[in-house]
Amino acid sequence: MRIDQQLAEKWIQPYSRVLDLGCGDGELLAHLQAKRQVTGYGIEIEAPKITLAIARGLNIIEQDLNQGLDRFEDQSFDFVVMAQALQAVEAPDRLLLDMVRVGREAIITFPNFAHWKTRSYLGLRGRMPVSEALPYMWYNTPNIHLCTFRDFESLCQAHGIHIINRLAVNGDQQGNLLMKQFPNLLGEIAIYRISRQPRGDRQ
Repeated sequence: MRIDQQLAEKWIQPYSRVLDLGCGDGELLAHLQAKRQVTGYGIEIEAPKITLAIARGLNIIEQDLNQGLDRFEDQSFDFVVMAQALQAVEAPDRLLLDMVRVGREAIITFPNFAHWKTRSYLGLRGRMPVSEALPYMWYNTPNIHLCTFRDFESLCQAHGIHIINRLAVNGDQQGNLLMKQFPNLLGEIAIYRISRQPRGDRQ
């Protein structure tokens, strides 16, 4: 089981309302329904993946994430989940704010562009990196807004978003103590659990 599935199962309480953005074939949402008895929706744009997700018995909305989440009311879900899609949307800052608006908490994963292998590849070869976490060439990549742990945390701070948990893992979804201490250098994939910062904590 992937680490994001393990963490989602750990962090998401039973019977929660969940919105899964870019849900793909619905693997994560189906897992949460089976293990945590959650209810909710998945959002996906690719028709073949939608067909597979519906075949799992899931409620799927066909929508481009670039359209935002205006159809959903504030705090209409307990959790909003998005795995490996933040870097592929046109306005990740607006979508991030939408996520913490419609959900009490959000769980997000994305590739870390500051990983040491990425830095070395770019520094030594002078070319855009290709790796397990970033497997595309520069001309066909869906990743249009690559960022780092520090970039993401700076964005959260600027918008009053509270970071509840943070985890750094490698391409095999495994973490260790060094990754925990130096996530921006050693983590290939970032995993965050966030919420709207409590009013009293805002500056």
